[in-house]
Amino acid sequence: MDVKRTPSLRNTRFTEFLIQKNALDKGGFKEWVFCPGMLFNSTDKWWGDQGKRDKPHEGLDLCLYKDRKDTILRLGEKAKVPAIYDGRVVRIVDDFLGKSVIIEHLFSDFDNDRLCTIYGHTIPEDHLHVGNIVKEGDIIATLADSTKSKTNIFPHLHISLGWASKAISYDRLDWENIGAPNTLTLLDPLKVIDSH
Repeated sequence: MDVKRTPSLRNTRFTEFLIQKNALDKGGFKEWVFCPGMLFNSTDKWWGDQGKRDKPHEGLDLCLYKDRKDTILRLGEKAKVPAIYDGRVVRIVDDFLGKSVIIEHLFSDFDNDRLCTIYGHTIPEDHLHVGNIVKEGDIIATLADSTKSKTNIFPHLHISLGWASKAISYDRLDWENIGAPNTLTLLDPLKVIDSH
C-alpha cells in the first residue's frame, strides 16, 4: 500500500457513535477486548474449534468490551451499527451469519482509488439499499443473530477496510474475492475506529 494514503484516513468517532447508539456508556464503556483471531491479519479462529483460518482475517471482529469495573461484556444480537465515514452504499451481500453492507467513501485527494468499508454479519436497516447516501454515525444495520449458527460464535461485527481500484466493479466484491489480489488492498480498521 502507498504510505502517502495513510495520513488522510483520519480517526473516526465510530466507537463513540456505537457506544451512544447502544447505551453502552451506562456501564461505563472502557475499551474493546480482542481474543486471538479477532484482529486484522490473524491466522487463528476465535470460535468453534479455534483452529486456523483458511486465509488471514480480512478485518476486525468487534464483540467484547470492558466496562469501568473491568467486567467483560459483549455486544447484543440487536446492537446498532453506525457508518464509519460518509459514503454511498454500493453492495449488500450474504455472509454466513447475515448480510454484509459495503459502503464507498470518496476522498478528493485520491483520483484512482476508492475507500470501502464492509460491515459483516448484520441485518441492514429496512430503508438501506444500494445507492443510498449515509453520513458518519448513521445507523446502517443491527448485528445478526448467531444462535442458529453451527459454529457456536457470538454475535459480532466484522469490519473490513480497503482501497478498491476504480477499475474494479463492485459486483465482484463478495466473500470469495475480498482480500484477493486486484480487488481490495486491505487496511487495519483498528487504526481508524478510535478504539480505546
